[in-house]
Amino acid sequence: QVQLVESGGGSVQSGGSLRLSCEASGNIFNIIHMSWYRQAPGKQRELVADITSGGSTNYADSVKGRFTISIDSAKNTVYLQMNSLKPEDTAVYYCNALIATTRGLNADFWGQGTQVPVSS
Repeated sequence: QVQLVESGGGSVQSGGSLRLSCEASGNIFNIIHMSWYRQAPGKQRELVADITSGGSTNYADSVKGRFTISIDSAKNTVYLQMNSLKPEDTAVYYCNALIATTRGLNADFWGQGTQVPVSS
């Protein structure tokens, strides 16, 4: 089994910064791809940013230029640096990973989510 544990969430004022972390552990052979999603109250979950093990990145238009996703493959950890936060960034942020497990299967895993309330 694989576990994803997120950390770094918390309340912040508009214009502030936070860094989220997500560490994967368990039966990991190789991490293929990691992503951050978010879900605001009353809205659908949306992709914020993703990154491949090779470092290729992709961002939602709403966060381009403000958020940066990075990966430390040695630590099986993905980060999301969030700068110039806005109230509309308020959401529960979820980590997602596509992992090649030691059982020879590729599987999709989710973290438990971390709250990021941004006050104006």
